[in-house]
Amino acid sequence: MNHLVVTIGCEYGAGGPQIGKMLAEALNIEYYDRDLIDKVVDQLGVDKELVKEADTKANVKYSFETSLGPRYANLTNRVIYTQYEVLHNMAEKSSCVIIGRSANYILKDRDDVLNFFIYAPKDVRIGSIMEQDHVSRDKAEAEIDYYDEMNHSRHKYITGTYRGDRRGRDLMIDSSRLGWEKTAKYLLMFIEMLHE
Repeated sequence: MNHLVVTIGCEYGAGGPQIGKMLAEALNIEYYDRDLIDKVVDQLGVDKELVKEADTKANVKYSFETSLGPRYANLTNRVIYTQYEVLHNMAEKSSCVIIGRSANYILKDRDDVLNFFIYAPKDVRIGSIMEQDHVSRDKAEAEIDYYDEMNHSRHKYITGTYRGDRRGRDLMIDSSRLGWEKTAKYLLMFIEMLHE
């Protein structure tokens, strides 16, 4: 198989990271998820917690020293720009699976990218989070509401579109239909058929 970059956008609790990891293992390629934040922190030299905040909220300010004294800038925009650079570098370096980060939009000009979006009914996602994180139904639902809102806002801020928009996606799939493992197998089969 030639150079391939797979981006997976997903609803929280729908199994996107787990499915992406299975897919990366089956294809024997790199897998990138939360470690992207660490790469951004390394490049920016800014406190990790501040970068995490800027990754989820618009207009997070940070200060930096200049010869004229402290100055302030929008860290959110700087994090987005740095993620843009990091994603392009990762995609250029080797075949990989990238979870989230609006990677489908950021890498839209590459011709070696496949863009998937994984979703599931809210009740299924609640059950998944309850089992995975050992939390109550109310806590799982609150987490889903929080992350859905945060991820939708971030994606809209970066792209001007909605996360579940079919434009810019090659395949959208409800992971509750087949389960996570069979969804990964289905995506693998889709990739293999494209590369026959």
